[in-house]
Amino acid sequence: MKILWLDLNSSYAHSSLALPALHAQVMNDTSWEWTVISATINENPGMIAGDICRHRPDIVAATCWLFSHEALIHILARVHAMLPDCVIALGGPEFLGDNEDFLRRNPFISCVFRGEGEEAFPQWLSAWNRPEEWSDIAGLCYMDAQGAYNDNGLARVLAFNRLTAPEESPLFNWGKPFVQLETTRGCFNTCAFCVSGGEKPVRTLPLDVIRQRIETIRRHGIRDIRVLDRTFNYNSRRASSLLRLFREFPGLRFHLEIHPALLSDEIKVELAQMPHGLLHLEAGIQSLRKEVLETSMRRGELSAALEGLRYLCSLANMETHADLIAGLPLYRLEEIFEDARTLAGYGTGEIQLESLKLLPGTEMRRRAAELGIRFSPLPPYEVLQTREISPDELQTARLLSRLLDGFYNAKAWQGITRRLMIRYADFLHRFLDYLTEQRVADQPLSLERRGILLYDFCKMYYPDHLTAVSLAWIEAGMSLKKQPAERVRTKHVVPPARWDILYGTYHEQLRLCKLTDERDNLCYWYGFETESQSPRPVFKAQSASEQSEV
Repeated sequence: MKILWLDLNSSYAHSSLALPALHAQVMNDTSWEWTVISATINENPGMIAGDICRHRPDIVAATCWLFSHEALIHILARVHAMLPDCVIALGGPEFLGDNEDFLRRNPFISCVFRGEGEEAFPQWLSAWNRPEEWSDIAGLCYMDAQGAYNDNGLARVLAFNRLTAPEESPLFNWGKPFVQLETTRGCFNTCAFCVSGGEKPVRTLPLDVIRQRIETIRRHGIRDIRVLDRTFNYNSRRASSLLRLFREFPGLRFHLEIHPALLSDEIKVELAQMPHGLLHLEAGIQSLRKEVLETSMRRGELSAALEGLRYLCSLANMETHADLIAGLPLYRLEEIFEDARTLAGYGTGEIQLESLKLLPGTEMRRRAAELGIRFSPLPPYEVLQTREISPDELQTARLLSRLLDGFYNAKAWQGITRRLMIRYADFLHRFLDYLTEQRVADQPLSLERRGILLYDFCKMYYPDHLTAVSLAWIEAGMSLKKQPAERVRTKHVVPPARWDILYGTYHEQLRLCKLTDERDNLCYWYGFETESQSPRPVFKAQSASEQSEV
């Protein structure tokens, strides 16, 4: 019998973990022949469907995600039209809610799995062509022969530590730039907007098993591991043990989701001792408003979260990103602007502003009417309006997210953008208005184009900061012939008596650029080998006061 797995993702950088996780549990069953077709949502659905049908599978299976939902249905509808006897089974987070409407609207879908499938899917394979025996399969939802909806609840794998690891499956994709690794399953928190809210009990893997799996990943040449634990530090002792374990693997990079309100002294000590670059942290913030977090049922004191975030951002050996969610109940637009400014003041590595999606199976989706939330009934289920924020204001928040991504989250412009955000309460408003007037607020922009826009904006509104923009431009390796740098070019200058050598050696043929920032009492000298090459700073002077002695 033939199973074809459709691995449909947003891009080829991603790969379905569900495929090897399920296959690993049945890979010794030789009665099944597995085939995988990988594609992205940007490809032609007819072409993908044609590829599937050429294999003439008995079963087509796939994971349905928020952003693959629509494309997946278009593909599978075509598959059913060409292979009407093929059984189509889906799983994934899209089916954590009520699935009756979905199955009635898409009758070519044979069944969907709600919850964790490592135990339910093998059970279903033993009766895949006998629907009359499906009633005992946990988590399975389907329409029976009489047209009645059958719902078998939610599947949970309690023996999580006894599952065969996905990496043992020959279908595990080792060709991606990163690997996902679950060391726990479930979440202690109760966030009303999250599909993992209230997913209990929390189940864990032993440390020796995790060590073996990381070693397997390293042997395959993967350097980035995204730890999928919903809250890495829900248990301080275990988190500390994992951090010590990660230190055994220098050269790797672990991405973690951490709750800043739950930083114990023990965890702080471990974090401070981590090698530089070993960790990349995502700090769950969502909002800096107590009433917003309480309404969203997120545990953890706000004051503790802010103190923890400040500590994380103070660590020079790792970068911490923080997130905000527009569209949460009680969260107003002006508060979002203020919170972004606060996060900049903390020195977060990135500020990620997302729009709330009311996902199937979440408490907030069930209580949407009560909370005054209006949202799209179609994927990605984005919030359209709340009692506190209008549709126009949500669009403004979306544009603010683009601004933060393009300027604050871009290393080249982060320093000057952070400085302006901190010093001027109205900077984000004025800069967003400027970008909107220039008709570029919602457009993809090159790094150079963003630098020129920032320079022109500062020339109009914050001229004291033009030197800082020019410095950022030069240090990013941008052209010396364009406006942010051309005013500081010179062929004949006297070099300073003392300077910090970044790299390289001084010689008379160097072109030197001199920038003086009187406000900060600093003088900067940059030496470049040739104008034809990308500018590379060689020297940086000491201070303006020292220059006066030259």
